[in-house]
Amino acid sequence: MMNIVRVVFFASFKERLNCGSLSVTLEDNATIAGLCGELASKDGVWKEIFHKPSQAVKVAHNQQIASLETVLADGDEVAFFPPVTGG
Repeated sequence: MMNIVRVVFFASFKERLNCGSLSVTLEDNATIAGLCGELASKDGVWKEIFHKPSQAVKVAHNQQIASLETVLADGDEVAFFPPVTGG
């Protein structure tokens, strides 16, 4: 069975990807790490951002901070944020 997940991008990710949101179809029991792999399979900036997500990406699952091991279900929302920098 396949699951459709809504993916949302914020801040500089939204600008760099020229995309605010999209829907991605994933296999059952896919994780956020698997979703990142799917997104990294696109060329250019997509690969740059999602190839090593643990270092460069903050993520929320259904509006709660999540880890890359979080399992996704049909209808879930995953949001990606760039790391916050202080100054």
